[in-house]
Amino acid sequence: MQVHGNAKLVPASRLLVVQRVLEESWKVGEVAAAQGVSERTVYRWLARWRAGDRRLVDRSSAPRRVPRRTPRPLESLIEQLRRLRWTSTRIATELGMAVSTVGVVLVRLGLNRLSRLEPPEPPNRYERRRPGELVHLDIKKLGRFRRPGHRVTGRVPGSRADKGHGWDYVHVAIDDHSRVAHVEILTDERGQSCAEFLDRTIEWFKHRGVRIERILTDNGAGYCSKVFAAACAGHQIRHLRTRPYRPRTNGKAERFIQTLLRDWAYAARYRNSDHRALALTPWIEYYNRRRPHGALGHRPPVTRLPAA
Repeated sequence: MQVHGNAKLVPASRLLVVQRVLEESWKVGEVAAAQGVSERTVYRWLARWRAGDRRLVDRSSAPRRVPRRTPRPLESLIEQLRRLRWTSTRIATELGMAVSTVGVVLVRLGLNRLSRLEPPEPPNRYERRRPGELVHLDIKKLGRFRRPGHRVTGRVPGSRADKGHGWDYVHVAIDDHSRVAHVEILTDERGQSCAEFLDRTIEWFKHRGVRIERILTDNGAGYCSKVFAAACAGHQIRHLRTRPYRPRTNGKAERFIQTLLRDWAYAARYRNSDHRALALTPWIEYYNRRRPHGALGHRPPVTRLPAA
């Protein structure tokens, strides 16, 4: 149920208006003054009640008849052509209609996007049984800066002073079972850097009693390089890749990056990118050891490690 933003009465107070007039014998003027509405409003809800309306909710303002609306048979034909994956322009040309009219009909049918022609894909939720069985790797580029940017200052973006400082490459590793994360900021995303990050990630998890068995990455150039493949082979780790153009396959890393950006990268007014980098390690410690995780029963990720 939606109530108009300017409505002074909600269904409960409308019922109170009716009860005061019909049961408590209040005068209409007294009820209107007590509720801060006009007498006409009180009469309207009384009429609705007497007509048998017991819900007293707002009615739709859409007209009951639209004489110039596209006929139903023609809407059905537009739907059939759309389900053949025709574009709105082609449908309009074929039927001799305006493209805007076809667009309005497709919006009303919920078929204005081609992706809506297919049934929604059910969520594919999974979780590995033990830490280290699968670790997700990903990279997020963040622009370097020498002064606070428009996200926190409200400045109009795009000035030359805000450009040309390069990038920070945030390499992320998150365990599928425990959601424990290891993050480093590197200078690039090449194969050598990815391989070295993998070496340090393996040692980082090893110190916490976890042996990495598999890793899952996207199809970035660094992860598809020979040097990264050699690093995986040297550690006897199986390298899995996501399906092309399917970031949801690596969903745990993508979701962690959202949290990383919201709670660290864009959470404070940093003086510069070096100041932002200094805040990363304390935040990762907080995330792993104290921050409650919704997928873990609101316990921190470290509670799922063997050492815990």
